[in-house]
Amino acid sequence: MNFFWIFIALSGVLAVIMGAMSAHVLKDIMQAEDITRIHTAATYQMYHTLMIAILATCSQRISFKSIDQSIWLFIGGIVLFSGSLYLYTLTKLHGFVFVTPVGGVLLMLGWLSVARLAFVFAKLK
Repeated sequence: MNFFWIFIALSGVLAVIMGAMSAHVLKDIMQAEDITRIHTAATYQMYHTLMIAILATCSQRISFKSIDQSIWLFIGGIVLFSGSLYLYTLTKLHGFVFVTPVGGVLLMLGWLSVARLAFVFAKLK
């Protein structure tokens, strides 16, 4: 559980840093397409970091293995999706573009996992 909260804190601060850098520092030295890519990565990272925080809070009250599964899918998605966008934009190493869709799929699976949780909890009532 502590790992999740450490990840949430570090992911949140990184999303804020990258968002601020794309809006202020990098806007004068990067092309608009690169700024947009970083902004997209930071936005997705923050949304999913907040979802992890919600799930981590729920898992403190309800011990349910599927909650952790959803969290891990979101963590993997953030690392691969946002991480590859940051790394590609900053290094221009083309190989990173092949990692981004894998991260996107993990984010989608995270949301589907949350939907499954909703169905399981509905059956428990």
